[in-house]
Amino acid sequence: QVQLVESGGGLVQAGGSLRLSCAASGRTFSSYAMGWFRQAPGKEREFVAAISTNGGVTYYADSVKGRFTISRDNAKNTVYLQLNSLKHEDKAVYYCAANKPPAIMWKSGTGGVDYWGKGTLVTVSS
Repeated sequence: QVQLVESGGGLVQAGGSLRLSCAASGRTFSSYAMGWFRQAPGKEREFVAAISTNGGVTYYADSVKGRFTISRDNAKNTVYLQLNSLKHEDKAVYYCAANKPPAIMWKSGTGGVDYWGKGTLVTVSS
């Protein structure tokens, strides 16, 4: 069982930046594919970004490509999401996700997630 705890959300002005963190429990973090998803008010949860076990491969939703960056530090059992050039439409609860081996990564959708965090809220003001 893996527990995921997100942090770093908050209120930021449009055009600003935030860095989200997701700390994972356990000693097998480096064998998990990790990802970020988000859910805006009144909308379905959607894929944002994913990263492979060693960080060498990443995928992004088209809506965040070039603005968001996913990274991981396996020594710290932590995955990050750097959010730059934030827009009002980025307002959402951001969820961390993990997939145990064979660590299949997501490219879209929300299926096939083994573990979810409880989320952290990002609010973007005009």
